[in-house]
Amino acid sequence: MNQLKNRYRVFRRGWGVYYAFNNETGNSESLKTRDKAEADRLVHAMNEAARLTQLNMQIARAYLNASDPQITRRTWQYVVDEIIKLKTGPTQHRWQTVAKDAALAALLPMPLLETHAEHILKAIEAGTVSTNVYLRRIHNFAVGMGWLPWPLLAKKMWPTVTYQPKRGITLEEHHRIIAREGNAERRDFYELCWHLGGSQSDVADLCAEDVDWSDWTIGYNRHKLMNRPASRIKPAIIHFGEEVAEILKRLPDSGPLFPYLRTVRAGDRATEFHQRCVGLGIHGVSLHSYRYAWAERARKCGFPLRFAVAARHRRSIMVFMGAIIGNTGNQSEPSFTSIPLMRSRRLLRVMSVFPSTCLRSNWSRLVMR
Repeated sequence: MNQLKNRYRVFRRGWGVYYAFNNETGNSESLKTRDKAEADRLVHAMNEAARLTQLNMQIARAYLNASDPQITRRTWQYVVDEIIKLKTGPTQHRWQTVAKDAALAALLPMPLLETHAEHILKAIEAGTVSTNVYLRRIHNFAVGMGWLPWPLLAKKMWPTVTYQPKRGITLEEHHRIIAREGNAERRDFYELCWHLGGSQSDVADLCAEDVDWSDWTIGYNRHKLMNRPASRIKPAIIHFGEEVAEILKRLPDSGPLFPYLRTVRAGDRATEFHQRCVGLGIHGVSLHSYRYAWAERARKCGFPLRFAVAARHRRSIMVFMGAIIGNTGNQSEPSFTSIPLMRSRRLLRVMSVFPSTCLRSNWSRLVMR
């Protein structure tokens, strides 16, 4: 074991007061005494306190190193790299983007055992909502793997994740976007997003074979659930009318409906849409707002919840329920609020027992209980 050096040394200023100099930080602290013997005793006590702390840390590292030789060398970058290895597809790409977050630049090369709660809070303060969300996951992954002997922040001590308000695109905004769009393929893409309420990746990946003209329905499997067992996934099925039929007739009769847009990254499609909205002075919406708009229209017309779940896929129940209980009165500027997990599970149980009561008025009463 290396011999520990004294952290503090004593020196006297020109006016006769003794100070303690920190050899590690370069800071000095007044001992508030002119007595040399008293100053020596104070500095000795400060060195002993620091020495015991360092000694205990080295002893702890020796024990931990015996059980896991890598534990003293693992950094946050190592944790992120291991998480990325476990992900595939778009999820892996999102985690690769997280690794480039500027707010995490100072934290990633830091060893896990040398990290304090202040480092976590500083990274969250310098970052965005995404930094808060993903840093929680990175921290919990390290704790779960046993690479962190204890949590650096208790669950209740993490800063609250506060998302920006979400709303659906209004009909007037949609018409302005369509009128402004000069690209025929992208215009039809926005039209289908409005009528079908699907996510942008699902709509962009639609093929002509997904359209059943005998029943006038469109069926597809969710893009984000492709890696899950097929036996557990039920396709989303949407019945369409004359307006959608006119759009589909303008699209290819076979193969992909949007040959170019399906090759574009989801982030690039979202950026293109955002640029068009900014040019029109439309704010607070994204491509996913088409999904919110569909849920709002379904709520306004009293669409049964069980049919909404079948059309949007069962995991999208939160969007539909958000439209039901999240509207605060202004119909032109609807807002969405998150639904507590306990309430959403209760809703699912009630829906399975009383499927005929899935209208807006009944659900609003059930949710608030």
